[in-house]
Amino acid sequence: MAKTKRQVFYSFHFDNDVMRVQQIRNIGALEGNTPVSVNDWEAIKKKGDSAIEKWIADNMSYRSCVIVLVGEKTAARPWVKYEIKKAWEDGKGLFGIYIHNLKDPNTGKCSKGTNPFDQFTFKKGGNVQTIKCYEPKSDDAYNDIKDNIADWIEAAIEQRA
Repeated sequence: MAKTKRQVFYSFHFDNDVMRVQQIRNIGALEGNTPVSVNDWEAIKKKGDSAIEKWIADNMSYRSCVIVLVGEKTAARPWVKYEIKKAWEDGKGLFGIYIHNLKDPNTGKCSKGTNPFDQFTFKKGGNVQTIKCYEPKSDDAYNDIKDNIADWIEAAIEQRA
């Protein structure tokens, strides 16, 4: 039985990880938000925080799941933190994937980043929830992500149901 393609929102550190993220977008197992170009992102940023918040809200609104793609410095990024908080508050499926073992054509692999979910306490019905951050196999990260991402999405959505 074929799995339904889910619409997802990717949260990541644009400057450091856009090439790694593009590899995940190209897997084809999902219907993700269309990538924002460098020029578009700079134009949005110039309009200020409210414009960024609106862009995030518009792009996250019809997604069933938010995937945080965790590179070396992702956990420290303020807009990634904002997107995590918003995803949880909006009842979206939420999880992370470490992407440090995906090769950027310009810089190669990077160091493993800190789990961004460790900065939050997620509660559902009074119980603290753990948000999973998957670490693909180091020797074949791309195929490990490709083979498992659909299941990870379903597990995250189920956790929020």
